[in-house]
Amino acid sequence: QVQLVESGGGSVQAGGDLRLSCTASGRTFGDYGMGWFRQAPGKEREFVASISSRGLTSYYRSAVKGRFTISRDNAKNTLYLQMNALKPEDTAVYFCAFAKGTLATTSNINYNFWGQGTQVTVSS
Repeated sequence: QVQLVESGGGSVQAGGDLRLSCTASGRTFGDYGMGWFRQAPGKEREFVASISSRGLTSYYRSAVKGRFTISRDNAKNTLYLQMNALKPEDTAVYFCAFAKGTLATTSNINYNFWGQGTQVTVSS
């Protein structure tokens, strides 16, 4: 059974930092690309960042480029999202997901397993 468990969310003031983690089990973590998505209240889930299976390629939505960094530790079956200089518009539930293949991909249709999410709240 594939499981993804996010952690590290919380409440911070604008300008603060958070580091999200996503621990995977049930499949060979290093064989798959991974992604982070987020969903704010009343909005659709949107792509945040993705990374290829070996960590060689990554993509970011333009709004987070230069502030967020995605990384992975295949030996620990863990995906990370370092979020710096947070803004109120970053407030959302953040989800990690397994891609269907090895590539980093930006579309949610290319992901087939999702975590339950962790709440990030940024106050102004």
